[in-house]
Amino acid sequence: MSNPDTIILDNANFIHEVFESKLPILVDFWAPWCGPCRALAPAIHSLATDLSGQAKIGQVDVDENPDLAAEFGVQSIPTLVFFKDGKQVDRIVGHAQREALESKLRALAGVA
Repeated sequence: MSNPDTIILDNANFIHEVFESKLPILVDFWAPWCGPCRALAPAIHSLATDLSGQAKIGQVDVDENPDLAAEFGVQSIPTLVFFKDGKQVDRIVGHAQREALESKLRALAGVA
């Protein structure tokens, strides 16, 4: 299940899409075999659409990008990492409610 508003992140684009982003970004570290990750996917994809232009949503497949997962200390998935101005500002490990994610992203973006 993909969404054109969700950015697929890897080693090639991570610096540009995350560290150089003018918008706050939520990075979802996940894997296709992870049940909780799949359960969270619809919320992640709808946030990407609903917050387009205000915040960005990116996804890192930990199986395809183990070095990125290691760099950010991801030991269990899903792990959701929030960045603003190129810096990690928060993280949630495990399933999270869509409303909580949206609220945090809106606060980081400075929109109600």
